[in-house]
Amino acid sequence: MMIEVEKKDFISLLGKTQNIVEKRNTMPILVNVLLEAGNGHLKVFATDLEVSLTDEIPVLREKPGRVAVNAKNLFDIVKELGEAPITLTRKENNWLEIRQNKSVFNIVGISADEYPVFPSYSTNDFLKIDSAMLSEMIEKTIYSVSNDETRYHLNGVYFEKQNQTGKEVYRMVATDGHRLSLVDRQVEVKGAGLPANGVIIPRKGLFEIKKLLDQVGGDCEMAVEGSQLIVRQGSTVLMVRLIEGKYPNYQQLIPQKLTNHALVHRESLLASLKRVSLLSNQKYKGVTLSLSPNRLEISSNNPELGDAKEEIEIRYKGAELKIGFNARYMLDVLNSFDDDEVDIELNDQLSPGLMRPHNDASYTCVVMPMRI
Repeated sequence: MMIEVEKKDFISLLGKTQNIVEKRNTMPILVNVLLEAGNGHLKVFATDLEVSLTDEIPVLREKPGRVAVNAKNLFDIVKELGEAPITLTRKENNWLEIRQNKSVFNIVGISADEYPVFPSYSTNDFLKIDSAMLSEMIEKTIYSVSNDETRYHLNGVYFEKQNQTGKEVYRMVATDGHRLSLVDRQVEVKGAGLPANGVIIPRKGLFEIKKLLDQVGGDCEMAVEGSQLIVRQGSTVLMVRLIEGKYPNYQQLIPQKLTNHALVHRESLLASLKRVSLLSNQKYKGVTLSLSPNRLEISSNNPELGDAKEEIEIRYKGAELKIGFNARYMLDVLNSFDDDEVDIELNDQLSPGLMRPHNDASYTCVVMPMRI
């Protein structure tokens, strides 16, 4: 195998693989990427058996062949080279020579035959969806995904199609048991769509999908085949192994008929929470919200550090109420909002609170209270 490629194309190609290759050394082979030259292109394959990526770039000249090499080592070398074309040559012992002008590197490779069988798909039933909208849906839910490996079905975002009359609406939901994020978006459907019963997309796969969507605008294509979610955009194909299992009935976690309503300026609440939480419990970040007409007091108390208190003006309808929340959870929610004003709805100090952007009823966040 011998190929000559443009540096900017090659570094972009390798950059997409860096977070996908396995870093935990559970299978040493997975720290490698597979390079395959042929038909005027260089193709790269990267997988950790959960998330898999393949992409390609045109080559200036080639001699077909395949080799697998360490993804990080190759990326680090290419990153430091100049902007001239780079020549890659596989040696007889599967080493890879990287040459640019007077710079020559030889790195250890392995036979392409040792690389895991790369996942493939045969479906043509792809849904076309706006990349920016899908990226926004991921951003508004991914922070609520659970880190608890024992609750594996909560280690991802639930993606489903809603049956709303006359509309094609897709929903993403995530919860870790302490908070929940739910966002609906109307989709102009071009293609077959996704299964009616919804799928659970793991966190790592979502990060890689979002990274791909943010690089190029326009539409992307999505399909589900078996236990794989396939996302295509341009020449890039991402395949994500879906989480098996039934997602919990998240509707039960969304409080109904809330009696106390507050309208708060987002930036004021965000800044106050950041300051007051500096003197809260370092692990649980507990703060107390005291609501009364036109006034919200935010306070924290930590015997080892001290206490803090701030007041901000709000519009409030309801009974006077004192309730505790994890400030970090509230900050995550507020950082995901775009509106200047936030609706907060509450019942009592033991019931979950509901937060929404004032002008976006299709985005709902639930935060469980905590005892302070």
